[in-house]
Amino acid sequence: MENPNDKTRILFVCLGNICRSPAAETIFNQIASKHKINVLVDSAGTSAWHEGELTDHRMRESLRKFGYKATSLSRPFRPETDFDSFDMIIAMDEFNYIDLHEMVRDETDEKKLFKMKEFFISQSADFIPDPYYSGPSGFELVITLLEDASLGLVNHLKEKNAK
Repeated sequence: MENPNDKTRILFVCLGNICRSPAAETIFNQIASKHKINVLVDSAGTSAWHEGELTDHRMRESLRKFGYKATSLSRPFRPETDFDSFDMIIAMDEFNYIDLHEMVRDETDEKKLFKMKEFFISQSADFIPDPYYSGPSGFELVITLLEDASLGLVNHLKEKNAK
C-alpha cells in the first residue's frame, strides 16, 4: 500500500488560481503519473478573488484539446498552512514569486520556493505568461510551456530521489 508520507507535495501558484496554476496542477499530475512519480499536487492563488471557482472556461477548453481535464477549484495561498503542507511551492511568474517570498516565515519556507521557469527543458521563456486577457493562442502557449516545465520537474524529482 502506498504511504502518503512518501509523496512529494507540490503547490503551483499564480495570481488568481483560475488559469496558470490549475493548468500546471492538471498537466503535472498527469505527466508525473505517466512517469510513476509519487506526488500530491495542488494549486493556489496569491489573491482570493476567484475562491471556489472552477478553472477559467477558456483554459479548461484549451486543456481538453491537449488531452487534459482540469477539475480543481480556486483557492488562495495560505502561508500559515501551505508552507508546512508542501515540499515545493512553485510560482508561475516573478510577481507571484515576490508575493510568496514576502510571506515566508523563515529560511525553511524560503527553501521551498521555486519559479516554474527553473524547470524548462527546451523552452526559454522568463515566466509562464498570464493568458487571461489573450486569445486561444495565449492559453495554448501556457500549456506548451507547462508541459515542458513539467517534464523538467519530473527529471528534477527523479534526480533528487536517486540521491
